Amino acid sequence: MEERDPKFSRVGRKKKRSNQLLNILIGAVVILIIITGYTIISGGNDDKADKDTASDDNIDLVVDEEQDEDDSEKGTEEQEEPDDISEERASSDGASEENDSERNRNEEQSTDEPGTVTITEGDDGIVKETVIETAWEPIGTEQTGEHVSLYDGESVDWNEKKKAISYATNVPESNLIFWKIKNGGDPQKSIGIVSTKDQSEKYRVYLEWVDGEGWKPVQMDILNTLDFDY
Repeated sequence: MEERDPKFSRVGRKKKRSNQLLNILIGAVVILIIITGYTIISGGNDDKADKDTASDDNIDLVVDEEQDEDDSEKGTEEQEEPDDISEERASSDGASEENDSERNRNEEQSTDEPGTVTITEGDDGIVKETVIETAWEPIGTEQTGEHVSLYDGESVDWNEKKKAISYATNVPESNLIFWKIKNGGDPQKSIGIVSTKDQSEKYRVYLEWVDGEGWKPVQMDILNTLDFDY
């Protein structure tokens, strides 16, 4: 039987243990590599997940901020709308007040201004023009009770007729010749034919009685001549 060299046997065993240790170290390194790789991959996924979460949070935050801004703008618009309505109402009220003021001014002016004067050319040789002035008013009266028209040349009613004729012609009574004052076809109507004393101006004045207010001129003819049957 062949005998082995003890020195060779020890060297072999030592080499075998070294190989085993090396294999263990290689295995450990491989395991570490696997663990490290897994950790890196897992960490990357976590970072991505965190980033995605953060991104989602940011999106939610932006959406919330935009929603808050929209709500704020809506609230501002809602707050501004009553102001606009108030301004419109105030403007409308102001315009209405201006219209009322303008209407009142026009009414005052209508009251203060002279009435309308209508002048019509005569259609015969006697009447030159016919004048109707809406501003003519009753001259007032001292008479009371039921009115009776008189042509006696001295009564209050007679003198008030003369006064009304003078008022219509705008010529003082003292400068008028009263050629005739007669009934105008009705108990409460009269006609007066007058001229200035130099007879340069000649008139026929139509009067109507207004109860409680006196005689009122309603028409005046400017005459070319007194040479007619009156």
